[in-house]
Amino acid sequence: MGLFKLKGFPGTGSFPHGIHPPDNKALSANMVVEVMEAPITVTLPLLQHLGVPCKQIVKSGETVSYGQMVGKGEAFVSASIHSPIAGKVKKNAMVNLPNGRRLEAITIQAEGEQTPSEKIWEEMKFTQWPRHGFSNYEPMDIVKRIQASGIVGLGGAAFPTHVKVMPNDTRTIDTLIVNGCECEPYLTCDSRLMIEAPGAIVTGALLTARAVSAREIVICVEDNKPEAIRRLQHAAKQTVVRVAVLKTKYPQGSEKQLVKAVIGLEIPLGGLPADAGVAVSNVQTVATVARSIIKGAPLTHRVISVSGHGICNPKNIFVPIGISLAEVVDFCGGLRPDAVRIISGGPMMGFAFSDLSAPVTKGTSGLTVLTRDEVDRGAEETHCVRCGRCVDACPMNLVPTRLALAARYKNPELASHYHIRACVECGCCSYVCPAKLNLVQLIREGKVQVNAWERR
Repeated sequence: MGLFKLKGFPGTGSFPHGIHPPDNKALSANMVVEVMEAPITVTLPLLQHLGVPCKQIVKSGETVSYGQMVGKGEAFVSASIHSPIAGKVKKNAMVNLPNGRRLEAITIQAEGEQTPSEKIWEEMKFTQWPRHGFSNYEPMDIVKRIQASGIVGLGGAAFPTHVKVMPNDTRTIDTLIVNGCECEPYLTCDSRLMIEAPGAIVTGALLTARAVSAREIVICVEDNKPEAIRRLQHAAKQTVVRVAVLKTKYPQGSEKQLVKAVIGLEIPLGGLPADAGVAVSNVQTVATVARSIIKGAPLTHRVISVSGHGICNPKNIFVPIGISLAEVVDFCGGLRPDAVRIISGGPMMGFAFSDLSAPVTKGTSGLTVLTRDEVDRGAEETHCVRCGRCVDACPMNLVPTRLALAARYKNPELASHYHIRACVECGCCSYVCPAKLNLVQLIREGKVQVNAWERR
């Protein structure tokens, strides 16, 4: 399907630089969402979002019900946690997440009658979501409900949503962009949600726009998802919501690249979409907003993808947050004999890990399991040849090799001078590097060095 230009939006449907890696989405793109029922135990880290950890408000031995708040986000940039099962609180555990963080977590053991996950998923797929009458909702009431529901960005960043949609007297938001690009290879959870629950996305977009007082609402989808586009266009009929078809390119789903593609505006270094009068939210996030506001339900479940040639049965799954990744892998038939790498998320921005006892968190978009054939194990790092491919690919107009070398030689002042924090860690530079330099890993280390240097 080709690009069409949305009236009133000057963007070209794409952005400068970027890459075109094989998307490998065919493995799971046509797999309808399956539902995992409540596990025996869930593990809920107290930090599943960007910001300050929430405060535990239940004690060991206490009985909790489905949807009950067990951790309260007391800081402004924090998010509450709710139990996805009914059960008894056990002794807290320490868990290792795929991103390397070791965190304290609430553990809950299932007891008594459970709310079926199938029922929760059917609520999301509800076809009669309201489309009008949202003027009765005050923006701050929507924000407070989002905050009480513990909703964070479900595209991977896990930034508390109530902070993003909080009304601001100093900055006017004209446009809400709902991100359905899902440009990360292998992952198809957002794609399936757009196909199977488009009504929730449209209603959630209308409610989110009401919260930020945006006049324009546009759902953005790459042109490699024609069925999702068709379903959304049908669901958005007789509403102000419009669907924009963008060119398929990585990382189209990055906020600043998305604003450039749709609005045609450059977000300056250190700036935010709000500085350009834009709010950006993921499709699964706004669908969860719809369920929170209309159904009064907190965030307890999400859709994830499990893909790659290293998993026996690639799937899209609706899972309770806190279920172990080992149970998810077993649900998909287990690992193939030639599986060599498990990644939390996709291969471009995800984290390779080996501990499957880690739980699904709010920010878990999926698992990618790669085989020996999919991982270039014979490629060894050599020396930079100054070819400039990383510069040509970088969507943030940075010089990745300078950032990486500053990190390698532990020079945080130089790394800061080269704007290391502007890097979105998309992996374009590592992907195109003929020397196979681990540029993103070095840049991540550099950011840690800069943070430590600034705290001195």
